[in-house]
Amino acid sequence: MPIHIERIVPRGGEREEPHLTDRGYELVDSRVSGQKNKVENSTFVRSIDEAAYLVEQGYSIRMTGPEKRPSLVSPNSIRIVRD
Repeated sequence: MPIHIERIVPRGGEREEPHLTDRGYELVDSRVSGQKNKVENSTFVRSIDEAAYLVEQGYSIRMTGPEKRPSLVSPNSIRIVRD
């Protein structure tokens, strides 16, 4: 079953989706206080399925859209769509 992760209210009104790096999708546990943007606090996963599971567990995910810098988005601002 295909999974899509979308930002509920994307910046600029254009669709945003998870940012795929050379290391995989970047997620951060929302319970980490301060310094969330430091790579030492990141978890990288290779599949969108794993990323969706972690978002459901409360992780933030780095999202990007056309001409937008990747930004860390909290799980309550994310929609997971299963087709």
